Amino acid sequence: MSIRQKTLLRVAAAGLLLGASALAAQAQDTVKIGLIVPMTGGQASTGKQIDNAVKLYMQQHGDTVAGKKIEVILKDDAAVPDNTKRLAQELIVNDKVNIIAGFGVTPAAFAAAPLATQAKVPEVVMAAGTSVITEKSPYIVRTSFTLGQSSTIIGDWAVKNGIKKVATLTSDYAPGHDALKFFKEHFTAGGGQIVEEVKVPLANPDFAPFLQRMKDAKPDAMFVFVPAGQGGNFMKQYAERGLDKSGIKVIGPGDVMDDDLLNGMGDSALGAVTAHIYSAAHPSQVNKDFVAAYKKAYNQRPGFMAVGGYDGIHLIYAALQKTGGKADGDSLIAAMKGMAWESPRGPISIDPETRDIVQNVYIRKVEKKDGELYNVEFETFKDVKDPGKTKK
Repeated sequence: MSIRQKTLLRVAAAGLLLGASALAAQAQDTVKIGLIVPMTGGQASTGKQIDNAVKLYMQQHGDTVAGKKIEVILKDDAAVPDNTKRLAQELIVNDKVNIIAGFGVTPAAFAAAPLATQAKVPEVVMAAGTSVITEKSPYIVRTSFTLGQSSTIIGDWAVKNGIKKVATLTSDYAPGHDALKFFKEHFTAGGGQIVEEVKVPLANPDFAPFLQRMKDAKPDAMFVFVPAGQGGNFMKQYAERGLDKSGIKVIGPGDVMDDDLLNGMGDSALGAVTAHIYSAAHPSQVNKDFVAAYKKAYNQRPGFMAVGGYDGIHLIYAALQKTGGKADGDSLIAAMKGMAWESPRGPISIDPETRDIVQNVYIRKVEKKDGELYNVEFETFKDVKDPGKTKK
């Protein structure tokens, strides 16, 4: 080999090394977030709200924190846990993400938990609402809600407001079981009676036959939990079966009256009373600004899933600020514990012991304002922790 060829090879090798070190430096200056949400299928509205809210937050606050560039890698799991697990693994191993986030349903959050533990990667749950989720990994933090937070409160409210007989309709998976359990405990403890209890499939449920059973039981009210995205279909069939004319009111946690779909439900939703963590009609200035910005960006009203995403990305930004850009799992989780801020939903914090969210729960009634349907808050329960953990 000639001297010239050897020199060229050495220059090429040096160039490759420089390129590799530049890429490594660039990688260290980038914090990657794997956002795993359902963008297709029955829970698609959940994923779209979260994705929209994350984009909106980043537009408002920039894509650099503590000298680190934030990169979000969006993956659609269609709310299928096997997809979630595969995507989480690919994001952690191949894409070298620092954080995984999203998780539209509980089985998805469960599927990713062992991977978060093994890789020491924070898992920020922005949607799923079963109590035990944060116990599945020391690297899980939640910015959404738990079904226990709202179901206990609506149970107490119902019995104090003259509702004596209730029929229950809940989706047959972990959050539905939590909603039923906590509602039932509080409602029956106050002297209420459950006259009918049905569980409906999570995937593509036909509510009609179950609604007929509800009607035949002649309750004062129906306690309903279906996940966000299914409320519109439920209320359509509720009206078709004439339950809105029968005097049987809808009560429950607020998922069924999600702001994202509420306007399409028609007047059959009027008068529904739910307990929940967010309403687009929440009167704070922070929320008014958030709703205006979201509507301007996406031409629709944000729901509670959007707020879970918005607060989730805020938590990540604030934690990075606190660590000075250190993005290892232990540093981020330590920074997230005990963090508190003003959300569009009101004041919230992360319980340092459970890594779960502490927040206000509001009793709301569906009313018409300026020709649109809104969940109008009329009572506030402050700083509610997850009852599933406070009992332990």
